[in-house]
Amino acid sequence: MSYVPYGRQVIDEDDIAAVADVLRGDWLTTGPMVDAFEAAFSSFVDADYGVAVSNGTAALHLAMLAANVGPGDEVIVAALTFAASANCARYVGADVVFADVDEKTLTIDTDHVASLITERTKAIVAVDYAGIPCDLDELLALASVHDLVLIEDACHAPGAQYKGRPVGSIAHMSTFSFHPVKHLTTGEGGMVTTNDPELANRVRKLRSHGISTDFRERVEQGTWAYDMVELGFNYRLPDLNCALGLSQLEKMTGWIDRRQQLVANYNLAFEKLDHVRTPSHPDDRVSTWHLYPFRFTGEDANTLRSEMFDRLRAEGIGVNVHYLPVYWHSYYQGLGYKRGLCPKAEAAYGGLLSLPMWPGLSDQSQNRVIETLISNCEDLFALR
Repeated sequence: MSYVPYGRQVIDEDDIAAVADVLRGDWLTTGPMVDAFEAAFSSFVDADYGVAVSNGTAALHLAMLAANVGPGDEVIVAALTFAASANCARYVGADVVFADVDEKTLTIDTDHVASLITERTKAIVAVDYAGIPCDLDELLALASVHDLVLIEDACHAPGAQYKGRPVGSIAHMSTFSFHPVKHLTTGEGGMVTTNDPELANRVRKLRSHGISTDFRERVEQGTWAYDMVELGFNYRLPDLNCALGLSQLEKMTGWIDRRQQLVANYNLAFEKLDHVRTPSHPDDRVSTWHLYPFRFTGEDANTLRSEMFDRLRAEGIGVNVHYLPVYWHSYYQGLGYKRGLCPKAEAAYGGLLSLPMWPGLSDQSQNRVIETLISNCEDLFALR
């Protein structure tokens, strides 16, 4: 019985050839492919600037630094997300304030965000959960009134749209990940997009030790001299990775279409099941579906989810759970965060199960997932 992962990369011969071409050339690290990938990706999301970095977490870290967030500041972060969305604030010494999520979309609840803003608040990290854009206009309005920086964790949502505008072109900064389970991969990699030239320049310096020029620029200028203008990091993304990203980007439109078809198939198959909730988004948004978050509802949702997880894994279907509320992790519990902070996020977590969702998923494999899940649902519900 073949294993069906919840997500994985799709690599073809064009991708392999693109990387091989770089291996035959002069530049393996910061070279012409970096500029080309930044230009192509920022154009794809309709942003003025894109800065490629080593991974999505590095993108979040550098966005924090570019926003001048530091010790004594507070950063409001969605509670239902990968730990990196909150950890980036801790990297710079800021305190994390967790916001609850909207019950339907599982994106950050703007009303709760508004209630959490204090004189120490410096930034908001809003997560486009599963690929569904947050309510960016309301968040930007809050940011404007309170002089905050809105950082959109858009790692789930390249190609998504909010009120006709591409995700990546709306928030003060948007961050993306190119991990193998994401929409496109560079192996590991990430990007910060923005329309602000000062923010872009700051991120660009900080990704390379805080040095004002990179090696290729110095070669072109015929000089060895450089200046480290502030303390930065080695978060560069090599030419090898960017060549793969460029090749992958050419296929994004078709891959997004496939993801949306897979979601439509799942939703149709599950529409008559009781005690479950399938994902949806408001009419003014277009999701590109990094995840398919199937959700059990009711008081025994956690029991049903746990049993279904075990059953599907036993049958070779690699379901997953996204996510444990961040402040439930031992590190944050050790900082004094208590359970109960974000009841809607906690309730959703109890029933969530991520089903296989990637553009290489065949109709046959998806049908196997659907049939296996429905059969087990019928069995489990009969035992209630």
